[in-house]
Amino acid sequence: MVSFFSIIALGFFLGMRHATDPDHVIAVTTIVSRQRSLASSAMVGVYWGIGHTLTIFAVGSAIILFGLVIPARVGLSMELSVGLMLILLGLMNVASFIRSIPSEPAHANGDSGAELAHSHHHAHGDYIHNHRHEHGPEAHPHSVEQTPVAWLDRVWGKSALYRPLRPLVVGTVHGLAGSAAVALLVLATIRNAHWAMVYLLVFGVGTIAGMMLITMSIASGLRLLGSNRRFSGHLGLASGVLSLGFGTVLAYQVFVMNGLLTAHPQWMPR
Repeated sequence: MVSFFSIIALGFFLGMRHATDPDHVIAVTTIVSRQRSLASSAMVGVYWGIGHTLTIFAVGSAIILFGLVIPARVGLSMELSVGLMLILLGLMNVASFIRSIPSEPAHANGDSGAELAHSHHHAHGDYIHNHRHEHGPEAHPHSVEQTPVAWLDRVWGKSALYRPLRPLVVGTVHGLAGSAAVALLVLATIRNAHWAMVYLLVFGVGTIAGMMLITMSIASGLRLLGSNRRFSGHLGLASGVLSLGFGTVLAYQVFVMNGLLTAHPQWMPR
């Protein structure tokens, strides 16, 4: 009984610690920086943790139950997928910030009393973007329905997986890089396959709890610092640049230092 509870406690707290890995925190920060509420930020962490747990459990179970051996090239490819995901998330945040940069204001028809034609950061529902427009009647150049988010809402809005899909996919990809190391650690310490499977599940629950606390902490910090859009935009830019840089370094390590494309790639699960 003591051993069983020891395994449960160890798996849970190691899972929470695993959630604090730098690449994990950077990835969720690029997503949370766009959230407006504490509850939605917490759910980002939950869905990320669920995706991560699904991958850890699937790959880990195959290693534990069937003695699956992951070749070095496959292992490096899994780590590369994390780097590419971080690069993609970073590019999305940087591009979003660039689109939100306001242009110089100009008076329409040179009349100071006329409606001011200008460009600034503004929103249509959840979609925030930038273009030249006026605030007079019928002055906006497009309908509120003619935005990417409105189109996505019409196409996918009825799907229950629409909102959580992004953090779920990111968590799933991140689970690929760490699944082998977690499973091998379990095999080295827990010989019973059933207990090892229980450990993986508890480890996943700990990861979900840890990531939820992280995303809620980030969101709470944002609320304390202020909710103005200029600050949110610069935070999104900072998290995007950090994600882009971290992903690039990780990709460099996989390709150059570990020799993914060479005849003898070197890979150590971690």
